[in-house]
Amino acid sequence: MAGVGELGRTGQTGRGDGQTGLARSTRVVLAAVAAAVLAGCSVGVPDPSVRQTTPATPQPAAPTVTPGHDAGAVAARSMPFSAGATLARGVPVQVSEGLAAAPGWRSAGNSAGGASEYRNSGGCLAAAKVRTNQWPLVAGNDRESTEKLFAYLDPTILPKYLKPAVLRWGGEPGKPGPTVDVLVFERAALPKGKAAMLARVFGQAGSSVFVTVACPSASALTAARGDVERWLAVVPPAE
Repeated sequence: MAGVGELGRTGQTGRGDGQTGLARSTRVVLAAVAAAVLAGCSVGVPDPSVRQTTPATPQPAAPTVTPGHDAGAVAARSMPFSAGATLARGVPVQVSEGLAAAPGWRSAGNSAGGASEYRNSGGCLAAAKVRTNQWPLVAGNDRESTEKLFAYLDPTILPKYLKPAVLRWGGEPGKPGPTVDVLVFERAALPKGKAAMLARVFGQAGSSVFVTVACPSASALTAARGDVERWLAVVPPAE
């Protein structure tokens, strides 16, 4: 699988073709991220210890209501890593389409890997993806599970390289509201530019959120990340 660690190598071909300028740089940066990160980070991790079988006859869906669980109360509060256990077991989170409404941004459809993609007027590309059945990544609390996700994508990404960040936890764009803890990893993208990967594993829910942002410059990435954090919400699971 093309992992996050390939980001620095992808895009080498064609560097000597003489094409210069922002447009060329942006295309190469975005192609690197799209190929090596967005498509490569399809974190649908199968559990090798579980034999995959298909029922001979349709089975009724298991109830998703957890006795004593108040989904509304969980959605109304911020979701730090330590609060991951307050989610209902097996009910996945979702990601909003709010970034498409941010000034200067537009929806770019879905990638081949199923990620929702967005582009802005500054040449940045963002993509957001939710994966379910992430039980093999669950280790300790949600922070440890998220560190394990990054290590799964690239073993060279050590926990000390990951920085804390937050996304919106539901709520309305542009208004104060609860937040959700994530970890972020930044690195350079060749021939120039910068990319950031923001992720969270929700161990109790068995799902993960992975957001990537790639821009032609570090300053553009800073601005784009600000937009992502204000407009792209992780949607709490509802029963």
